[in-house]
Amino acid sequence: MSAVGRVHSAGARTTLDRPSAAARPALQQQQHQRRRSRRGAPAPRAGPASANGAPAVAPASQKPLVGLPGDTYAKIQDCVRYVRAHSSLVPEIVIVLGSGLGAIADEIDAPVALPYADIPHFHAPGVAGHPGRLVLGLMRGVPALVLQGRFHFYEGHPMDEVILPIRMAKYLGCTSALITNAAGGLNPAYSPGDLMLLEDHVNLIGANPLRGPNPPELGGPRFLDLSEPYDPEYRALIQEAAAEVGLPPLRQGVYVGVSGPTYETRAEVRLFRSMGADAVGMSTVPEVIAARHLGVRVAAVSCVTNLACGLVEGKVSHDDVMEQGAAAAGKMQRLLVAAVPKIAAAAKQSAAAKAHAK
Repeated sequence: MSAVGRVHSAGARTTLDRPSAAARPALQQQQHQRRRSRRGAPAPRAGPASANGAPAVAPASQKPLVGLPGDTYAKIQDCVRYVRAHSSLVPEIVIVLGSGLGAIADEIDAPVALPYADIPHFHAPGVAGHPGRLVLGLMRGVPALVLQGRFHFYEGHPMDEVILPIRMAKYLGCTSALITNAAGGLNPAYSPGDLMLLEDHVNLIGANPLRGPNPPELGGPRFLDLSEPYDPEYRALIQEAAAEVGLPPLRQGVYVGVSGPTYETRAEVRLFRSMGADAVGMSTVPEVIAARHLGVRVAAVSCVTNLACGLVEGKVSHDDVMEQGAAAAGKMQRLLVAAVPKIAAAAKQSAAAKAHAK
């Protein structure tokens, strides 16, 4: 072994401890290369002991990925098996109900209701206004799956579990999604109780549900185009439904999704308005992204429960959100009941056209 850099037991260094001037550049280059190698190489993973007793490093092909692709698919299949054990109905549309809107599930005929707490990998919502039930049945003759409430990212759930109900819905048979939420109004022209059709969104949640492995079983693209997340045909059909049930034309605007659970500051409200956003909420965006990734056509409606701080005096509270959501539930209910058959018919027509084109 070279004496260069060796520390003697007595603690003193000899002249042999110092490399010569001629050798220094070569040694410095070697040290630099070793440092680069250490930075670039993955940390060894402890494995079975080798012959000399040291932990063996598993070959790269045997190292597990963070979040195995199979885990996501397995969770979906667990959910599907559980639901199918309780109902043979194949739903065509999934309806997600936001804060205070759970009563819309009462429109389901021959319902089969399953508490979220009983469904594998689901969570019981910890927020008032979210009953936490999956309801299968018929809405005006259309096989439908209603999600009474959601579990949110701000409750601490992993993003892949936040979107699990939507992914499960696809594997149960849903090709369309109608998503609702309670939102704060950013547009000063809006009033509490207004309904807004989402025509686009801004994702400020701080996470993307497609981050991580892209399981091949899901069949979705690695890089998803979101130039038109909300289906224009479905939006037009919902406006038709509004007219049929005597509602004024729905607002149409941009929804900004934030993580919550805090309501917005005045500065944030000014920022969101400068970005062109009309409403703000703590959900919906992950579900929309997950649905579009699986080829599910999406429409979404916000119930404006309050105007954001700075637009009106006073503070925002969840009790106010609940109260306004309940007050608007009647017209949201009439709207959805009228819209679901239209959306189902359009989906069937589109599927038939695609099949004929093949």
